[in-house]
Amino acid sequence: MIDATGREIVVERVLSALPAAVFRAWTTPEEIVKWWGPNGFTTTILEMDVRPGGVWRYVMHGPDGRNYANRVIYLEVDPPSRLVFRHTPEARDEPVHHTSIVTFDHVAAQTRVTMRGIFDSAEALQHVVKTYGAAEGAEQTMDRLEAFVAAGSD
Repeated sequence: MIDATGREIVVERVLSALPAAVFRAWTTPEEIVKWWGPNGFTTTILEMDVRPGGVWRYVMHGPDGRNYANRVIYLEVDPPSRLVFRHTPEARDEPVHHTSIVTFDHVAAQTRVTMRGIFDSAEALQHVVKTYGAAEGAEQTMDRLEAFVAAGSD
């Protein structure tokens, strides 16, 4: 499920893995590089310090050959149930920033992952939807996460 209205993009998926495994996929450099980003993208991690106040800097390499530098500051880290972080482009040339709230809810032997991106305005959300295909990209990122955990996180 995906919803991109108002100031938020919300993507939800039920994965065949326990919350600890899914949380680890989000917070371990060796795992997140295997699935993070839309189809055709790869990720290089420059630093990843998963703790409140910690920074995650990474570069997404697009299938078009462009590189997208990113910077995340973790606001909340509550393993294995919740991550909250503020995303700002590293290059500081993109005017749109957002806060992500990711929850990992235990449902039977599975995990419901809800990724909520909250933008500063509806206009900011529409900018990333139109300019970068953010709604489709979020859905594709969750598809890749789902395939990664289904394969046993290898």
